[in-house]
Amino acid sequence: MNTRTDVTHFKCTIADRIATIALDRPDRKNPLTFESYAELRDWFRDLAYADDVDVVIFASNGGNFSSGGDVHDIIGPLTRMSMKEMLNFTRMTGDLVKAMINCGKPVIAAVDGVCAGAGAIIAMASDLRIASQDAKCAFLFTRVGLAGCDMGACAILPRLIGQGRAAELLYTGRSMSADEGAAWGFYNRVVGANDLEQTARDMATRIAAGPNFAHMMTKTMLAQEWSMSIEQAIEAEAQTQAICMQTRDFERAYNAFVAKEKPVFEGD
Repeated sequence: MNTRTDVTHFKCTIADRIATIALDRPDRKNPLTFESYAELRDWFRDLAYADDVDVVIFASNGGNFSSGGDVHDIIGPLTRMSMKEMLNFTRMTGDLVKAMINCGKPVIAAVDGVCAGAGAIIAMASDLRIASQDAKCAFLFTRVGLAGCDMGACAILPRLIGQGRAAELLYTGRSMSADEGAAWGFYNRVVGANDLEQTARDMATRIAAGPNFAHMMTKTMLAQEWSMSIEQAIEAEAQTQAICMQTRDFERAYNAFVAKEKPVFEGD
């Protein structure tokens, strides 16, 4: 199965088994709409079954990552919806996060400029995050009269940066600078804006060259072990490794070690 690139509400290119996607409204700092939420959700759901992509870069566009839900296209209409319609929407946005977590492929967020609201959630839901020095990340939900517990923020963000720091950002809605994000463990790396795209590409290339079935299993365990006891986690990892030991990549690694060569993984 091949990954769709004929998308309507965001940009998508695939090269060298790396998919690069980005929201495509740079004139408005790349807000999300009902349509882009749904299309991204469906794209990440399909990605779990795709065989032509090993890594995803969720990129910035025009100097910004995303300003979150569009004020006119989403927030305005929400104020006129019924409770049932609102719940359908909030479940749909949460389904995007679940689709990213369950897509089976490492996702790298390359964050430049504004990264706010649902945009901050997309960065949070990614596996790895690289920021430019200009990145400003804000979980803005309380600024519009909503709770900070949107799209899994109260579950995921404390695991990344700690309970107290997450609470501060979620209560106040203030912006987290790139340096703060790096010091707190939100960002894996901070680079100059001109180096952001290449740094993300280099990281994606390195991951794509690895044992990608094993990467899928690693991503699965990182998500599933949140709700496991230590004993359950150790048993689950034992079973995971036994499965990975049956792959040809495991054999390739052994043969390369014996031959004193660098292994070339093929993902099977």
